[in-house]
Amino acid sequence: MTISQNLGFPRIGERRELKKATEAYWKGNLDYAGLEATGAELRRANWAKQKAAGIDLIPSNDFSFYDQVLGLSCLIGNVPERFGWDGTDMNIDVAFDMARGTDGAIACEMTKWFDTNYHYIVPEFTRATSFHLAGSKIVDEFLEAKAQGIVTKPVIVGPATYLTLGKVTDGSDMDKFALADELIAVYVQIATQLAAEGAEWLQVDEPIFSLDLNDAQREVIGKAYDALSRVRGIRILVANYFGELADNMELFTSLPVGGLHVDGVRGVAEIAAVAARLSDEQTLSVGIVDGRNIWKTDLQRAMAALQPVHDQIGGHRLMVGPSCSLLHSPVTLRSERKLDDELLNWLAFAEEKLDEIVFLAHAMDSRVDKEKLAANTAAMADRAQSVRIHDKTVQQRTAGVTDADYKRLSAYPERAARQHAKLELPVFPTTTIGSFPQTGEVRAARAAHKRGDLSDADYDAFLEAQIADAVKMQEDMGFDMLVHGEFERNDMVEYFGEQLKGYAFTKFGWVQSYGSRYVKPPIIFGDVSRPQAMTVKWSKYAQSLTDKPMKGMLTGPVTMVQWAFVRDDQPRAETVKQVALAIRDEVVDLEAAGLAAIQVDEAAFREGLPLRRSAWAEYLAWATAAFRLTAGGVADDTQVHTHMCYSEFNDIIEAIAAMDADCISIETSRSQMELLDAFVKFDYPNEIGPGVYDIHSPRVPAKAEMIDLLKKATEVLPPERIWVNPDCGLKTRGWAEVKPALEHMVDAARTLRQARAA
Repeated sequence: MTISQNLGFPRIGERRELKKATEAYWKGNLDYAGLEATGAELRRANWAKQKAAGIDLIPSNDFSFYDQVLGLSCLIGNVPERFGWDGTDMNIDVAFDMARGTDGAIACEMTKWFDTNYHYIVPEFTRATSFHLAGSKIVDEFLEAKAQGIVTKPVIVGPATYLTLGKVTDGSDMDKFALADELIAVYVQIATQLAAEGAEWLQVDEPIFSLDLNDAQREVIGKAYDALSRVRGIRILVANYFGELADNMELFTSLPVGGLHVDGVRGVAEIAAVAARLSDEQTLSVGIVDGRNIWKTDLQRAMAALQPVHDQIGGHRLMVGPSCSLLHSPVTLRSERKLDDELLNWLAFAEEKLDEIVFLAHAMDSRVDKEKLAANTAAMADRAQSVRIHDKTVQQRTAGVTDADYKRLSAYPERAARQHAKLELPVFPTTTIGSFPQTGEVRAARAAHKRGDLSDADYDAFLEAQIADAVKMQEDMGFDMLVHGEFERNDMVEYFGEQLKGYAFTKFGWVQSYGSRYVKPPIIFGDVSRPQAMTVKWSKYAQSLTDKPMKGMLTGPVTMVQWAFVRDDQPRAETVKQVALAIRDEVVDLEAAGLAAIQVDEAAFREGLPLRRSAWAEYLAWATAAFRLTAGGVADDTQVHTHMCYSEFNDIIEAIAAMDADCISIETSRSQMELLDAFVKFDYPNEIGPGVYDIHSPRVPAKAEMIDLLKKATEVLPPERIWVNPDCGLKTRGWAEVKPALEHMVDAARTLRQARAA
């Protein structure tokens, strides 16, 4: 019989129970036992859902209180020395310290998980790094499920992927892949323990097979699976996802393991070739249900892709599953009441994807549920024909864009001279990335307004008061360029999407971004346009309160699309172009309203980069063009900023320069300004705001820390081109942290100015 399996399930809970428990624990309002009880209940519920859906192989160890890569670092004892771990008691507080930092230790760096909007805590390696089995979580959760009558398939990030994702942090030229032998020995120990406890399969995730591999990575892969294949009593399933195997197919299919998982969505053309290379003892898992998007699977098309493989290797050697972990999907559609029936009929969240997986596995064994198939076929036809999707006016406008629309009137040097004359800012000008803390009071007022309990007039008065307080605070602190604080915004993507045609929104469609930070991505289902101004009212009001320049805040087109569940019936580049034109209209309106500076955030620019270098040029061409399209309609003396979140910039620095923003702000505090290296080596010509305040940690950095960071920046950049700002927006932080941190930041800039003038 064909086997249905899952690679991972959302751990957050239907009502974000994980977030609430974790944050309560951090605040001291929930003890450790209460936190663990919440985790146990979420795991129990997830396993029960998958069992009830009919999934044959249910994963365990896909649960984490923060991040699965961080969890692996803790499991194998890779804790940086600065956290003071004694090497014996591995508990959740060690992980939280690494993720969030302590009074005496800066948090570990965080970056994007491949090309998703999920983040992981970057493993750190030094010449002193060693590995040993420091925890028992993976075995404990297997036994926990077993006690509930479910023999799960434990999941772990693979050794080659783990080493690839980590970074050397001691300044040495050590080869991190030289750590492989000791690391692999720990994996063998884990597999041996699981086999002894009755585990039949161990899923080892190696998504680096979707990357361009070097010889060192290939060598680690060979060693790892040669060693793991020798563990008796358990079968290894190596899972690749997020892309095609391409030139890694030979290495992948030569692994001496019990099973291989391929991404049957992004790599659908490779399924047959992989199947043809299997040995007679190997099982093939095909991820034919999209784990990253929310559209229903076209069951007819999926059956057509699976049937030849089934006929070739037989159902007993075929697994059907999602393309990747369902971590990237919302939990369930059952509670959604905000979406209309037509749109709901096009969607499938994690629970619904389980049903699709089981349907397809049964269909391969000639057990076709004809009623479900007919309903799915009708849904596919309805979506393709819906008049809600296509807007001729939008299509005509995008077709009519000219080369001139992508260009500012003058080159940067001439623009910079005009902007400096207009703004009259000091050296080391201070600003923030845009948002200020979204307090309980702010969230309560927004919720009351949405419910109708707070009138439009009263809500506007509330927001005006918040903005006025924020403007006064910035003036009192001595900020040079102000922001209005974004108190009216729920999310940097959702807020804009709610005002654009072609977007739809869920009520409970949350997915995890990192730790307790969850996002509710909008759904782009049709052509996008802007019916009316979205931010002008509040930015104009804020500017009226001060003589200092006010910066308008917008989200860029790539981020608007990358952080949404995007339509899959047209090229992503076309959707981004539509959004760019909508944002361009807002930029022009902000300039007309008197805003001297406008920030168009492209936090997801690096994230959208294809995993294969061969596809980069095409992506970077349309992504940079989209940004230029948003900014191409304003005068030279209007300063255009952009912001990018945690990213490695070295390999895309030319494209960043091609965006031609007047100023870019980046997150550099956790990397101790290392991320500036790319801009320095390239001789980036425009202005840069290297973040000096890590907003992802609750700690308040001292003024001296910020001065040290800025001094590092001045060693490689002209002071005249350096802005002083936090790493990112301050929405998720509290005022008790934010106010002293911002005071330290402004004082640090003031101190450097004084030293320069002396």
